[in-house]
Amino acid sequence: MARLRRKACIALFLFTLFIFGTMMGLRTLKPSDGFSDLAPGLEFVPMTGGKMDRRSMSRDATASPGQVRPAGSDTKAILSNSGPDGTIFYDVHIFYYIWYGNPHMDGKYIHWDHILVPHWDPKIASSYPRGRHMPPEDIGSSFYPELNPYSSRDPDVLESHMEQIGASAAGVLVLSWYPPGLADNNGEPTEDLVPAVLDAAYRHNLKVAFHIQPYRGRSDQSVHDNIKYIIDRYGDHGAFYKFTSSTGKSLPMFYIYDSYLTPPESWSELLTPTGSHSLRGTAYDSIFIALIVEERHKHDILAGGFNGMYTYFASNGFSFGSSHQNWKAIKAFCDSNNLLFIPSVGPGYIDTSIRPWNNHNTRNRVNGRYFETALHAALNVRPEIVTITSFNEWHEGTQIERAVPKKTVTRVYLDYQPHGPDHYLELTRRWAEQFNKEKEQWLI
Repeated sequence: MARLRRKACIALFLFTLFIFGTMMGLRTLKPSDGFSDLAPGLEFVPMTGGKMDRRSMSRDATASPGQVRPAGSDTKAILSNSGPDGTIFYDVHIFYYIWYGNPHMDGKYIHWDHILVPHWDPKIASSYPRGRHMPPEDIGSSFYPELNPYSSRDPDVLESHMEQIGASAAGVLVLSWYPPGLADNNGEPTEDLVPAVLDAAYRHNLKVAFHIQPYRGRSDQSVHDNIKYIIDRYGDHGAFYKFTSSTGKSLPMFYIYDSYLTPPESWSELLTPTGSHSLRGTAYDSIFIALIVEERHKHDILAGGFNGMYTYFASNGFSFGSSHQNWKAIKAFCDSNNLLFIPSVGPGYIDTSIRPWNNHNTRNRVNGRYFETALHAALNVRPEIVTITSFNEWHEGTQIERAVPKKTVTRVYLDYQPHGPDHYLELTRRWAEQFNKEKEQWLI
């Protein structure tokens, strides 16, 4: 009997040891995308022909809404600032959308009632439901916002968003932008809301960059006009983001979504010094960041005269650009051509509430593990800027904005449990702090 008890104790001890070892192993898991080797050290190249110094950072964070820091007045780049919500970092950018509306502020729901987008193949489309969502119980998202189906025009919502972004430590919100009178296929024009966004951002020491969307008729010439409009109208605002080189020269930064829709030959007319309507060397010269989707786009981006590239999509493996395993090669290409590489990371991806046929691109959040894996992959290529997709793109389930559990008669929404509504804001802050600690080591 004693021998039996001894064997049972040994078995229990070995089982406990196995469980402990397994848990420790899980805690130390890292991305398996081949990022064990860090990218080469950064090379510092002065700005020439519209390309930026490799140490470029943000402009001074302390200017008031009507002030602009004179070029060259301070050669020390400002990486962070203490806002009302804690330290924020201007090398962490987050995509932000102002296309939402509700009856209280807008007379109707906008975007929360998104249509179910049909598949382009009629045979596949016939297998899926059609129609549109019916807020407030049924919205075009797999998650439900803590603020309920809100309006982007609500001042209280804007204030809450700036507080949440500040809490995440992201210092620059990248505002989805359409020219006056234009909007996406499911929305209404929002350009008149930009001043309120800038003012709200300024109150929280945040900066605003512009994410130019592919509106109908967009071309290199129309973008030329867009850049002039934005800089003339908002360039002196204290929240207007500029990317400051080590020489003290500050230039605005623009992200160009779906840039590949315009051929590089056309972009070069705008973005190279010899172009027919070039912005280079003018009062409207800026840092232009193109979207890389396919591998061939990196050569088009270089030929078009862009200053860098970003990946946007939060679905690892969805495209060449959004696949973590390709980031090391893309970064090497950018380094060798004096371009910025700005990887985009997200907490997950699920757009089946608006594209019910797209389940194969869903990426589960795994309680934050997916997000942390993406952030680790991004930091391993030593970027100068990291972008977060997104603060509030609810349709594609990439938001880090606060979400709450919600159950209706017909739907059960996803949520962040077992964690609280702030979970992804807190994860973003933790990694933003880690990013800037590691950066200090890279530059030694």
